[in-house]
Parts: sequence; C-alpha cells; structure tokens
Amino acid sequence: MSSRVEISGLSVDRALYELVEKDIAPGTGVDSARFWQAFADINQKMGPDNRRLLQLRDDIQAKLDAWHKNHFGQIDAAEYKAYLEEIGYLVPEGGEFQVTTPNVDDEIGVIAGPQLVVPVDNARYALNAANARWYSLYDALYGTDIILEVEGCKKTAKYNPVRGQQVIRYARDFLDQAVPLAVGSHSYVIRYQVTSGKLVAVMGDGSKTELGWRECFAGYRGDPNEPSAILFRHNNLHIELLIGEGFYIGQGDLANIYDVRIESAITTIMDCEDSVAAVDAEDKVRVYRNWLGLMKGDLKTTVMRGDEALERSLNPDPEYLSPRGESFRLPGRSLMFVRNVGTHMYTDAVTCDGEEVPETFLDAMVTALAAKHDLLGNGEFSNSRTGSVYIVKPKMHGPEEVAAAVQLFAMVEDALGIEAGALKIGIMDEERRTTVNLKECIRVASDRVVFINTGFLDRTGDEIHTSMEADAVIPKNEIKSSRWLLAYEDWNVDIGLETGLPGHGQIGKGMWAAPDNMAAMMEQKIAHPRAGASTAWVPSAVAACLHAMHYHQVDVIARQQQLANCARASLDDILTIPLLDGRKINQGDLIRELENNAQGILGYVVRWIEQGVGCSKVPDISDVSLMEDRATLRISSQHIANWLHHGITTDEQVHQVFEKMAEIVDRQNAGDPEYRDMAPDFDNSIAFQGALDLVFKGREFANGYTEFVLHPRRREYKALSRRPRQDS
Repeated sequence: MSSRVEISGLSVDRALYELVEKDIAPGTGVDSARFWQAFADINQKMGPDNRRLLQLRDDIQAKLDAWHKNHFGQIDAAEYKAYLEEIGYLVPEGGEFQVTTPNVDDEIGVIAGPQLVVPVDNARYALNAANARWYSLYDALYGTDIILEVEGCKKTAKYNPVRGQQVIRYARDFLDQAVPLAVGSHSYVIRYQVTSGKLVAVMGDGSKTELGWRECFAGYRGDPNEPSAILFRHNNLHIELLIGEGFYIGQGDLANIYDVRIESAITTIMDCEDSVAAVDAEDKVRVYRNWLGLMKGDLKTTVMRGDEALERSLNPDPEYLSPRGESFRLPGRSLMFVRNVGTHMYTDAVTCDGEEVPETFLDAMVTALAAKHDLLGNGEFSNSRTGSVYIVKPKMHGPEEVAAAVQLFAMVEDALGIEAGALKIGIMDEERRTTVNLKECIRVASDRVVFINTGFLDRTGDEIHTSMEADAVIPKNEIKSSRWLLAYEDWNVDIGLETGLPGHGQIGKGMWAAPDNMAAMMEQKIAHPRAGASTAWVPSAVAACLHAMHYHQVDVIARQQQLANCARASLDDILTIPLLDGRKINQGDLIRELENNAQGILGYVVRWIEQGVGCSKVPDISDVSLMEDRATLRISSQHIANWLHHGITTDEQVHQVFEKMAEIVDRQNAGDPEYRDMAPDFDNSIAFQGALDLVFKGREFANGYTEFVLHPRRREYKALSRRPRQDS
C-alpha cells in the first residue's frame, strides 16, 4: 500500500498529492491546500448527485428489461416509444436555439480536418500526435499500401527511387486538384518564384503561369527568387512544398522538391479514458504528468532508433513570409483536447470517509489545473490561443448528466480561478439515451459545447445492452448497415447543424480501425466530410496525413450549408432495435461470429491486464491488425452475452471457442518477450478469466461497461507481479 496524505477530510495517495503540490500547482496561483479543499467541497456537493444519476441509469434499465420481457417478440413501435417517454428515457424536445459557445479556436470552429485520439499515459504517442499537425505526404505514401508494391516498386529500408517516383506522381496529382495552376500541371514545373506578391511557376518549356486560384498562395520561406518553401492554403488547410537540391529526392525532381508536407492532425484528443489502462494512483500520476508536460510544453521522451537515442519534444511553430514579405507563424502542433473518464468510474487515489470518489471529479480538477499553465502562458508553446480548455466527456446518458458536467466545470473554474466558461465540453454521442435526446443535451451546454461525435463501437455496445431482453441481435457486421445505425449517423450531423454548432464546435465521426489498410481508408473515409462532419478520428499520424486530403476534396462548410436544408433523420429509425426476429443462424456463421469476437476480446484483454496497454494494434482472426480499445471490447463482449442469453450459443460452445482462440492469440504474440501464454493453463491465466467474465457476466455490469472487469483484474495482476518469488 502506498502512503497517504490526510487533508481537508480526504485521504490522498502521496504520489498524487506530491504531483499536485510540487509540479502542477506552482505557477497557477492555486496552492495544494486550496486545491484539495475545493475538491472536497465539490465531492461533498456533487457526489450524492453523481450516485443518484448512476442509480437512475440502473432504474431505467430495469424498467426496460421488464418491458421487453413482457413484450418479447411483439414490439409495437408506437407503444415502445410511448413507454420511453413515460419512464423519462425520451425527454420532451424544446424549441429552437443556437449554440453560443465563445472564444473557440479556429481548429474547432472553422477548420475541418482529421482528429487523432491517443492514450496520454504514453509520452511518445502523445508527442507524436501533438506533432502530427504537419506530416510528410511523401513518407505517408511511400510507407503504405496506397502505392502498390508491383515489380520494382517495393518498399525497402533504403530509398527505392522507382517507388519514390510513384509517390511524387501521386503528390503532384494531389496538388493539381487542391491548388491547380492556371495553365498546365505541377508535374511540369521546374522552378517556383515569388514575384510582386504572386506565385509564379516556371514550366519546362520556359513558359510561366500562376495559380488558378491566386488566393491559395499563402507564403514562402527564403529568397523570393529561389524559395526554400512554398505555402498554399486551401479549404482552411495548408500545404507546404519543401525545395532543395541538397536532398537526394530533390536532386531527381524537376523543381527540386524534396517533400510535400500537409497540415494533418488539426486536433488531437489526449485520452485519459478508453485507450488508457489507468487503474490506480500510480497510473493516474503518469496520465496527469504527461498532460501537464503537454500544457507546459516541456514534455520530452527518449526514443531508441537502433543504437541511437533520440529525444522527442513538441515542435515549434513554423515561420513564413507572407506574399507581401511580412513574417508570420502557423501552429506547429495539433490543438489538444483532454478526454476525462466517465461518470461511472470511481477511484481510491482519493477517498473520503473511506469511500472512493468519482474519478471524473478528480480528472476535471487535475487536468484543468494543469491546463491553467497554458491559459497563463507559462510554457514555451500555446495550445489554445483563445483562452479555452477543451475537455471531452464520455459515457453521458441524457441531458441531465450533461447538465451535471456543466455544473462540475463551473465549480472547477470557480475553485481554480479560471475565467467562467473557459472549460469547454465535448459531448460523446456514444450512449443511446444521449443520441435520442441529443438536441436537449446540446441545449443544456449551449454556451460550452465544442464537440459532438458518433462512434459505432460504444454506441452499438449500449444499443445491445439497453435492449438485452428484447431478443437476440443480428450479427455484428450486419449492424454496420442496420436501420438504426444509418439514421444515428445522419441524426448526429442534422442536430449539430440545426443547433448552430458550425463556427462554435466540431461535428465528428468515428475511428478508422485498420491502420495498415490505408488504400481502403482513402476509398471509404471521404464519406465522413461528405456527410457534413468537420472532423473524423484516425489511428495514426500517417492516417491523419492521408485523410487530410479528403478535406481538400470536400469543402465541408459548403457541404454543411447544403445539408442544413435537408430533413432531419428519423427518430423512429433510431429506435428500431437490430433484432434477428426469429431468423436462424447456421452453425458455420455462428462459429465464425463467436471466433471473431472471442479472438478480438482475448487479443486486447491480455495486453490490457498483463501489460497495462490500453490501446493496441491487435491482429484479428485473419491476422489483419485492428486498433482495439475498450469500445471494441464492449461491443464484442455484449454481442456474445446477448447470444448466450437468448440461446443462440451455449456456455460450453463459448468456452471451447475462447480456449481455441487463446491458443491463436498466444501464437500471434510469440515474439513478445513480456507476453505470457494463456493456454493451456486457462484457470490460472488472469487475462483469460477476465475475458470470460466480460462475456458470462456481461449482462450484470451497468451498461455493459468493461471497466468493471478490467480494473480489478489488472490490479490483481499488478499485485501478483509485485509479490516476491518464493525459492523453490
């Protein structure tokens, strides 16, 4: 047990207390005594209401379970909807209003582009994401499957000039689409010049031309007659040409261009929640310390490349000359949100009268105090230029819980001496009761909201759990094209546009889960800006760079204006439960569904519990790597739990499938020296038993949340690993 500090009626883990006292509080105008007294006051005032809201969730779920049992196999849509209104699941929708959130950075209110989500407990990932504001298009193309590995065009450790030429051709085609010349193609330019504030392209035949859209020329670096960089601006995003003969790529290029960098990850969510395995004070201290380093601008980490140690830190702001020759800078880093944990999470890092406190209270206080360094300009770099702190709140159920989060933010501002309204809220539309009441959720946060988004995984997990007693659900892949999900995706955009979110906040779409399959991403993910979303999640800096091209192809602002005149998606469609309706699943399809779900669960859970990895690239049953976090775990475990409950499968069959898949997962991790096999000693594998708990106890846990299994199992494993070994 770690030592504790008793203060203001609280018992605080000493490491956490010292982090606040020695590292976070100095320079903020808030000493640790004031901080902990304020926290105690917030816990006293809001703690009972937090428990009441959680109890309300349980009460509503119990009523839904009872209704579905009484109407099994015979759901009348109108009667069902009326019952949802009767029990307060559906709240009355009020009149029209518009979001008024002030002091919002352009990256959120104006600029449409990709969004990264990374676990903030990993300093390297966090720094890479923050620095992914600018990324090499050449690198992104060269290293992915967008450029086919045909004969002579293979990816090699040493630069392959044949593949390089394909990359250059692709990039030039992109320039011709995004920032075309008035005459000809960028492919035939031999030199760029800046003359009288205009960009002039000299072609191979000696002729000269300008940009087709002159306003796209944003600046340059170096001598105007021989610039070292050219900066374009299109759809509020920037593209940079880097020019120099001294680089081997530039030497073989007509215009001596050695790279094309594009503005990529416009925003990043530094995650304390679904992608993080933080189960105790030790873990939370690491989470908070990294967030503090990002806010103060001094976070650093060492990365080994072969025998060479490289220090990573935040990138500075790049400097340019405007077309008129005036110096200016652009942001060198992604604008950072922080995602706090959900209302249902409690922590013993701080206790009051021996009881754990809501972890979301602790997150709000600590992350806001750390962010105050940014508000005060204490660091070398700036995150928000408008004096805002952007906090994403997950797992909220309906407007009353959103209102509680708004109240919490107001109390935190008052406690920490932060200007009222500075703490902005991002609403994750990932729970069914929030979806169907989204307009009212936005209403109660209309002067703070800066973000709404959809997410197939968590939202589907809640869909299954909410209607667990209704009947068996359809296979997971079929859910992606089900009636409710298609309506949900449109509904989120429709409500965001209807309430005036553009200009004040982001309308977001979910994650691309296959980080090694970029060709497919480029074919499919353009659907997100076309749907009117101003941002969408990507799993890596490379993916952000590539997805950014979609926002040059689609003018999201213009698209939103078109969609604003369309009819709203149907609430009745959203309330249509994706049930099998008596359809039989043949044994072959059943086994494939079970194996796919079980393999994904085991591959993720074993790393979470035994290595503390909250987000990882997990090979699926076909050895295709997919990004997995607790959201993917929630849907897979709830799906099997549903089929177990309704007799589609059996306990014995599920056990057999899990044991078979455990052996496959063991083989997939054979090269990891820290990995411990689950098979054949299944009874003594904490990870394997945890995976079974997620399925066989999945109906018991509120809303199907996986933390209720993962956290105690991870703590069990940590405690076991720290025990001294007995001599044999």
